[in-house]
Amino acid sequence: MISSEMPELLGMCDRIYVMNEGQFVGQYTAADASQEKIMRSIVRNERIVKNGEQ
Repeated sequence: MISSEMPELLGMCDRIYVMNEGQFVGQYTAADASQEKIMRSIVRNERIVKNGEQ
């Protein structure tokens, strides 16, 4: 599911990945996700490095 609607994401997803400018900048489980955490990920815009990527 791709959406910019926070209530929809928080209500329907069990895992949320946050993208900004084509990069993953956050990932949360449903239990850990909040609108504040998601917005903080977007504002920081720090790329998540996965599986040996640089």
